Amino acid sequence: MIAFRRFLFAATAVILALVAGGLFAVVVTASGTSRLQVLQVSLLTICCVWLAWGFNTALSGIISASRERRRSVPVPSRMTMSRTAVLVPIYNEDADSVFARVAAMMEGLRSVGRLDNFDFYVLSDSTKAEHVEHEKRSTFTLLSELHVAGHLYYRNREKNTGRKAGNIADFVTKNGGAYEYMLVLDADSLMRPQTILEMVTRMDAERDLGLLQTQPLIIGRRTPFGRALQFSAALYSPIFSRGIASLQGREGPFWGHNAIIRVKAFADCCGMPSLPGKAPFGGHILSHDFVEAALLSRGGWRVRVDPDLEGSYEEAPSNLIEYAKRDRRWCQGNLQHGKLVLAPRFNLWSRISMITGIMAYAASPIWLMFIIVSLLDPIIAADPNYFPADSLFPVFPTPETGKALLLLFGIFLLLLLPKFLIAMASALTARRRAFGSPGQVLAGAFVELVMTSILAPVMMMFQSKAVAEILLRLDSGWPSTDRDDGKLPLSAAFKASWWMVIAGLILAVTTLAYSPELFLWMLPIAGPLLVSPVLISLTGDPDLGDAMRRAGLLSTPFEIDPEPVIRASESWRRRLEAISGRHAAGAVQNAVAPDKTGMAPSPA
Repeated sequence: MIAFRRFLFAATAVILALVAGGLFAVVVTASGTSRLQVLQVSLLTICCVWLAWGFNTALSGIISASRERRRSVPVPSRMTMSRTAVLVPIYNEDADSVFARVAAMMEGLRSVGRLDNFDFYVLSDSTKAEHVEHEKRSTFTLLSELHVAGHLYYRNREKNTGRKAGNIADFVTKNGGAYEYMLVLDADSLMRPQTILEMVTRMDAERDLGLLQTQPLIIGRRTPFGRALQFSAALYSPIFSRGIASLQGREGPFWGHNAIIRVKAFADCCGMPSLPGKAPFGGHILSHDFVEAALLSRGGWRVRVDPDLEGSYEEAPSNLIEYAKRDRRWCQGNLQHGKLVLAPRFNLWSRISMITGIMAYAASPIWLMFIIVSLLDPIIAADPNYFPADSLFPVFPTPETGKALLLLFGIFLLLLLPKFLIAMASALTARRRAFGSPGQVLAGAFVELVMTSILAPVMMMFQSKAVAEILLRLDSGWPSTDRDDGKLPLSAAFKASWWMVIAGLILAVTTLAYSPELFLWMLPIAGPLLVSPVLISLTGDPDLGDAMRRAGLLSTPFEIDPEPVIRASESWRRRLEAISGRHAAGAVQNAVAPDKTGMAPSPA
């Protein structure tokens, strides 16, 4: 059954793309065929496969959600609970925020009487001395405040070999034998204690289940960009996850965090080799999660995402610059999978998952090439003219006009229909209460759509640049992520996007000079690029985001009514920040305190 469902899913995506490519071929070759037009048709067809794949995923999720029965979440008895290690990898992060989330989860597990079954490991790969010192101090603070000796451990690796994958492997090698499961988190992860318990229960119940993935939702963002991300995650991600789950079979996804893994299965199957050659295509595998899921499946273990597991959270970059920096690393990691797609004994669906991961980034430069080729076409071959001066819309020879309009309508349908259906269903069902009201759901969906549409050309350029750098053999490294909601100056935004301004200017001037009838059609792309520094700065402004929150825009259930673990995390963060502030003040006072001679002590 699952094989037929997957075949139908993939075949539908390919057929929709071929129909779109065929319609476009009829339109552009009405007066003859050139190599440039063949390239245009090919690029559009590839892009439409990707669009149709996403459309089918959303449609599958909508159908699955309508049929799904909500599972109960029983609290298991102490006797059925296996010992579980909760792993929190950290790399030059804000220690107060990380340890606040750890404290909230430990408190939550204690409140339901299950802390004895869990040990938390903060696995530091931090390389900056001030971060390591802060992490150690925060560990002692939690041990003292929570009295969790024997349940909270910290270690810092002097050499972060293998990065996060190596960090987890180091734990498995040295400590994994003591535990049945490991709950792998990120530094920004937070989970409801009842959800953690339910994950262990499901692992206990299915002995062939090697990995169980939740759908993490974004919380804690203030900027317009961050608020759009978390609103989109809250409204759309659960439906898309159900679409993924409907096709997963035994080869489900692993997104690297907020997932529980059977330690023995991981130790037996998931040794992570370095790829031959130098970075970016060789060396350590950055997107190790896809590969680990494939290795577990190859070893006979089931890998599964359960979208009904709620109470799983993460944070996200608060502005486009930080988002693009993280995206650059993911892009390099996903493109590395090109060397692994044909690895021996991988299951077919695991290979397809890797290909879709590659396409997530390859789609942007393909769209960019399509735009460039589409602009070159009327410049090189001026006839026929589909854009007469007295008409805003294209006029094609009959019957090409109808086919062109059908193609445009189809592409917009693939892009917008899933979001429209999900937003309307949320506004008209009981789900609307979590978001405030039907009006807030629809207003938020509209604002999110407008914002993502305006920022789409900027994101396309960031991802195209990332792919180009990787093809030029430039390594991204592993930069730490800044998740703070600080204000983003216009100067910083311009420094990151000045080249987009130039690209937008070239696009606008070229269109006006050689094909002015296309100018209004190119403006939605050239316009955002021309003002990209302003867009990046404004969408990274927490004050503007706070104003949107007061207006009820982009509100999420976790913002309107935060659950206890979120409130506890925020409370602990304030406590730890106060302790850190007192420590810093004391350090400054000691540094300038006079000695017996009345002189300030020497720095030595």
